[in-house]
Amino acid sequence: MVKIRLRREGTKGRPYYRVVVADQRARRDGRFLEIIGRYDPLEEKEENQCTLDLESLDKWVGNGAQMSDTVKSLAKKARATAA
Repeated sequence: MVKIRLRREGTKGRPYYRVVVADQRARRDGRFLEIIGRYDPLEEKEENQCTLDLESLDKWVGNGAQMSDTVKSLAKKARATAA
């Protein structure tokens, strides 16, 4: 099964995340199929915290990929700001 989830990057105490499409058996920071966005929880400006390619997200979900709970909430916020 394919999952859309976060991949942790950055340094100790200063994390940022990439939103990736990966096989569910792959490790958290391991092999992935595609990067479809980024999320920086420490970004001061609310609008710059998360960027998602909503077209790619919809394509993968249409093909049967499942989103993690965090990615679902990020997608909901991204759609609200896009509208």
